[in-house]
Amino acid sequence: MKLGIVGLPNVGKSTLFNSLTKAGAESANYPFCTIDPNIGVVAVPDGRLKALGDMYQSRRVTPAVIEFVDIAGLVKGASKGEGLGNQFLSNIREVDAIVHVVRCFEDANVIHVDGSVNPLRDIETINLELIFADLEVLERRYAKVSKAARMDKTYAKELALLERVKAHLEGGRLAKTMDVEDEDELVLLKEYNLLTYKPVIYAANVAEEDLADDGASNAFVSEVRKFAEIEKSEVFVICAQIEQEISELDEEEKAMFLEDLGLAESGLEKLIRASYSLLGLMSFLTAGEDETRAWTIRVGTKAPQAAGKIHSDFERGFIKAEVVNYKDLLEQGSLAAAREKGLVGMEGKDYVVQDGDVILFRFNV
Repeated sequence: MKLGIVGLPNVGKSTLFNSLTKAGAESANYPFCTIDPNIGVVAVPDGRLKALGDMYQSRRVTPAVIEFVDIAGLVKGASKGEGLGNQFLSNIREVDAIVHVVRCFEDANVIHVDGSVNPLRDIETINLELIFADLEVLERRYAKVSKAARMDKTYAKELALLERVKAHLEGGRLAKTMDVEDEDELVLLKEYNLLTYKPVIYAANVAEEDLADDGASNAFVSEVRKFAEIEKSEVFVICAQIEQEISELDEEEKAMFLEDLGLAESGLEKLIRASYSLLGLMSFLTAGEDETRAWTIRVGTKAPQAAGKIHSDFERGFIKAEVVNYKDLLEQGSLAAAREKGLVGMEGKDYVVQDGDVILFRFNV
C-alpha cells in the first residue's frame, strides 16, 4: 500500500512524515522545505505477529508494510506554475490513497501561507489544484478519443463519458463523487488515474490539548469531519509534534507516554486503521519456524488469490487451504492441537479469507 501525504506548507505535513517514518525529511517553518519527495517504508504494527512468531520460534517475523510519499507543499496556483508548480503530479499519481494533512490549530509562531487558519479553505485550495491537473489529463485524452469516435461506437461512448467527467470537474466537484452508468464507465474512470478519484484520509493536525477527546471540542475538526462525511472520506485526529516525540521512544516508553496523554493508540496506528478501512484491506497470516508473516489483501479475496500474494505458483496449483483463526491457534498452542479440537478447516477455491486467518496452502504445480 502506497500513501501520498499532501497539504499546504506549514500544516505539519513533513513533521507528520518524519514521525511516521523516522526518515528525517527536513522540517522547517517556511514553505517548500520538502522539494523532492521523500519516501519511507513503515511496518504495520500487528501484535498477532509477535505472538505467533514466539509460539513457532520463527527465525523471521515479517510485518505488512506501507510506503509513505511526502509530497512538496502545494499552494494556490500550483497547476499554473505557482510555488513549485505541478512537480507533485508524477509523485502522487501512483499512490493508492491521499493523506491530506489539514491544520486545525492556532499558533502565532507558525505562519500560515494564507495568513489564517481555515481548514475548509485549505482543503478547497488543494482540491482545486488536483481538479485543474485532472482536467489537463482529460483534455489530452479527449483530443485522442474525439477523432476515433467518428468511426467507432466504443470510443463514442467514451467521448460521452469524458464530456460528463469534464463538466463535473469544471463544476468544482471531485471525480469520485460522480455517478457512473455501468461497469464499462467505471473501468475507464479508473484507467484515467485521476487524482480526484483517489480515496482521501484527512489528518486533522491539532494542538496537544485537543488529543485526549479526539478533537471533539475543536471547531476546526468538526468542520473537517462534516466535510469528509459528505464525500465519504476518513478522518483521524493527530498532533504531529507529539507523534514526532513518540517516534523517538522505545515500545515501553511509548506505551507510558500514550497512557499519560490519555490515548489508546498512536497516530500511526490511527492512520493505518483508517487506510485499511478506506481501501477495504485486511491481513491474513502465515506462520512457521522459518518465518511468520502478514500479507495484505482486499476484503472478499478468495483463497487461491490470497495464495497468489505469496507466489503465483501457489495460486496456479492451488488445491486446499488449511485455515485456523489466530486466536484459536494461540489458545491451543500448536496447529496439531487446534486440529484435534476441530478448529482447523480444509477450505477450497470458494473460501473467502477472513482477517486474522492463519493459512497453510496446499498446492501442486
